[in-house]
Amino acid sequence: MSDILFGQSYYLRFDKKLWDAMQPYPPLGTLYAASFMREQGFTVGLFDAMLAKSTVEWNDALIAHQPRYAVIFEDNFNYLSKMSLLRMREAAFEMIGYARAQDCIIIVAGADMSDHTEKYLERGADYVLLGEGEETLAELVNYLEAIDTVGNRPSENNLYQIQSLAYMQHGKVIKTPPRPVIRTLDDMPFPAWDLVDRDKYRAIWYENHGYFSMNLVTTRGCPFHCNWCAKPIWGQKYNSRSPLTVVQEMKWLKENFQPDHIWFVDDIMGIRDLWIEEFADLLDEHDAHIPFKSLNRADLLLRGKTIPALARAGADIIWIGAESGSQKILDAMDKGTQVEQIYEATKKAHEHGIKVAFFLQFGYPSETREDIELTLQMVRDLMPDDIGISVSYPLPGTPFYETVRSELGRENWYDSQDMAMLYQGPFRTGFYRQLHKVVHKDYRSRKTWQNLRSWLLKPHTLRPSHLRQIASMIYHRLTLALANHELDKLSQLPHEPTKLPNVVLDDMGYPPNYFEETYGSLADDPIERGEQPPMEIRDDI
Repeated sequence: MSDILFGQSYYLRFDKKLWDAMQPYPPLGTLYAASFMREQGFTVGLFDAMLAKSTVEWNDALIAHQPRYAVIFEDNFNYLSKMSLLRMREAAFEMIGYARAQDCIIIVAGADMSDHTEKYLERGADYVLLGEGEETLAELVNYLEAIDTVGNRPSENNLYQIQSLAYMQHGKVIKTPPRPVIRTLDDMPFPAWDLVDRDKYRAIWYENHGYFSMNLVTTRGCPFHCNWCAKPIWGQKYNSRSPLTVVQEMKWLKENFQPDHIWFVDDIMGIRDLWIEEFADLLDEHDAHIPFKSLNRADLLLRGKTIPALARAGADIIWIGAESGSQKILDAMDKGTQVEQIYEATKKAHEHGIKVAFFLQFGYPSETREDIELTLQMVRDLMPDDIGISVSYPLPGTPFYETVRSELGRENWYDSQDMAMLYQGPFRTGFYRQLHKVVHKDYRSRKTWQNLRSWLLKPHTLRPSHLRQIASMIYHRLTLALANHELDKLSQLPHEPTKLPNVVLDDMGYPPNYFEETYGSLADDPIERGEQPPMEIRDDI
C-alpha cells in the first residue's frame, strides 16, 4: 500500500531504436519527485516504465499499491521526454485510463503535459503540474489531504492559489500563475534510489555492454538561447548544485550501487570553469571518481582549465552540440558558438585523453547542400569518437516553432527513429533519411579504418567484434557511392510538406498507416537494423 504511486510514460520497449541500443536509465526526475513527497510524510511507490513490457504492468502496480494518488511524473532530465513522442503520449493516455478505473486522483507532469495540457485533462487527468513540479505536487496533495479530513470538495478559489497548476473547471481549462523554480538545489533530497530495481538494471547493462551505467544530474535548466531548444520546464532559468553535494551523491552511489560509469544528464554540465575545477578536487579528496559522460558547449570547454579539470574528474566522453559546420547555420540557430571553437575544443579534449562526440542537426531553414558539406567536412577533419544525427525538430514554445508553425503537418515524431521533417524544410524527409545513412556509412567506415591501424599494431587485441566492424567497414565503403547517388537524386525531387494534402490526422497527431509506411522503408537498411559497429547511439537529439 502506498499513498502515491509514481510512474512515467517513456517505455523503452515502445521505442525500437533505443530498445535495440539497450541503454536504460532509471527515471531520475520521477525519483526526485518521489523523494520530495516522501519528505512530506507520504508513502510512495514507483512503477518504472523504462523496464516495463506494456502499460498493463502499470495497471498491475495500481492494484498492488492501491494508491489514492496516481502521479505520472515524467523524467524531465530525459531528452526523450522533452521530445514529446506520440507513442509515449499514447502510453500516458492508457495509464490515465487505468488509474481512472482504479478511482485514483490522477496528477500528471512533464514537458508534453505542460505543452498540451488540455489533451491530458480531456483524457481524464484531474490535475496537470505545469513546469518543474515537485513543490506544486506537494502543495496540491497537502491541500487535497486537508480538505478530505473535513469532507469538503476542492474549492476553485483555493485551487487557484496553488501556482503552476492546471485543472478543468466547468469545461474550461484553468491555469494558475507560474511558480518560481527551485533555486536551492542542495536542499533537495537525493533521488529515491531505493525504489530502483538495481539488479535488473545492472544485469541489462552487463549483458549488453559489459559495464553498468547510472544517471546523475548537477543542474536544472539552461541559460542559453538556441532558438530550436524547448524549455517548458525551467524556461531560461539555470540553477546548479554545489560540487560537494554532487560528489557526496557519487560517493553514495559508488558505495551502494557500484556503477562503472555515470551519465551526467544536465543540458550543459559545468557552465562555470571554477565549478569543474572544484568538482575535480573534491572527487580526489573523497575518493569518489567514477568515469562519466556529459553534455558540454564548445565555447565553455575553452574557458580556464575546464578541459584539464574534466580529465582529472574522470570524463570518459563529452558530447558537444556541434549542430553544424556552417557558421551561417549556427548563427541562424542563435547558437552562440563558432565553428573554430568546435575544432579547438575537440583537439584539446583529445590531447587530454577525453573522447568527444558530436550532435549534428540537419534541415534547419536556409541550409544548403554546401552547408551540409561543411558539416561533413568538419566530421572528417576532427573524426569525433561518436556522432548523433537528427533533423531540426520544432517544439512548442520555441522561436523556431513559431517560425515554421504554419508549415507543420504534425507536431511530433512517433518514436525516436522517426526522422520526419515536420515542416517545409530545405529538402523532403526522404532526403534526410538518406543523408542519415550516407553520413553513418562514411563516418563508421572511416572510424573503423582509423582503429584498424592500431589493431594491426597489436594483433593480440583483436576480438570477434572487431572482425564484424571490419566487415561492416568494407560493406559501407562499397555501398557509399550508390548511397550518395541516391541522395543526389532525392535532392532534385520536388519538395513537399511532411503532411499530405487532405489527410486527416487522428487524435494522436499522425495519419492512418503512417507508422507502417514510415518504418517499412527503413527495414532493409543494415544501419537502421543496428548492424553498425557498437558505439554510443544518440541519433535523435
